[in-house]
Amino acid sequence: MENLDVTDIQLLKHLQENSNVTTKELAALVNLSPTPVYERIRKLEKEGYIKQYIALLNADKLDRELIVFCNITLKQHTKAIGNKFVEDIVALKEVTECYNISGDYDFKLKIMVRDMKDYQDFVINSLGGIENIGSAHSTFVIGVIKQSYAVPI
Repeated sequence: MENLDVTDIQLLKHLQENSNVTTKELAALVNLSPTPVYERIRKLEKEGYIKQYIALLNADKLDRELIVFCNITLKQHTKAIGNKFVEDIVALKEVTECYNISGDYDFKLKIMVRDMKDYQDFVINSLGGIENIGSAHSTFVIGVIKQSYAVPI
């Protein structure tokens, strides 16, 4: 953050709210002309502050209404086993997020599926096919209160 000035931070905030905003619109929001705004954005991309631009999709409309958080414990902990687990998890399209965590579990997965039957199939056929899983504990989302992908800046 030490390399960012107030204008850079404003640009990042506006882009987090709507990455589809035009350079001309951004320029008006931060009181600069379009050329310096364009150059600043390219610099922020080059320096890695902006990783990518994405569209946030409506999961309900795409028939992915069930969100499950699954805590995973591995039977053994070696570099090879951990790397293989990560490789297997990354390949599963239903897993939208995966975190290596501390505490009683090794990993926390966010899984999005159609319904409970779909989740049962996922557990048996996808998670069940991954070696070295010692336990899997699922928590089902009954309502989303706050969901943001923005980084607080």
